[in-house]
Amino acid sequence: MKLSEVSFRSALVQIGGVASLKDLDQQGFEALIGFFEYLGFAPLVTQGRTYGKRPDMASLAQIELIRTLWGEFTRGAYDGEDELNKWLELSWKISSLRFLKVETARKIITALKAMKARAA
Repeated sequence: MKLSEVSFRSALVQIGGVASLKDLDQQGFEALIGFFEYLGFAPLVTQGRTYGKRPDMASLAQIELIRTLWGEFTRGAYDGEDELNKWLELSWKISSLRFLKVETARKIITALKAMKARAA
């Protein structure tokens, strides 16, 4: 089955709530994927992004939660992860999320939740 460009753009606006893929958030992405699966589309790869087996390292779910909390805290003011990486380096002495240990990830999540609550 092939989806036309017009149909795709229409689904993007009506289901994802955005006009461009770059503006799509996680909730919109999941809604679109559900719609595409309903139409009969199946992913080519069933496994998402992974860093492989990493004992004592942060899980992909923790990393994604940190990204989400950072985006909510900064209210989307920064594109990409440059500012997040700068904050991680200054505050936690970690240059990137891929080097994050599970215990530090828990602390960062707690800190970001508190920062977000104070900003509200």
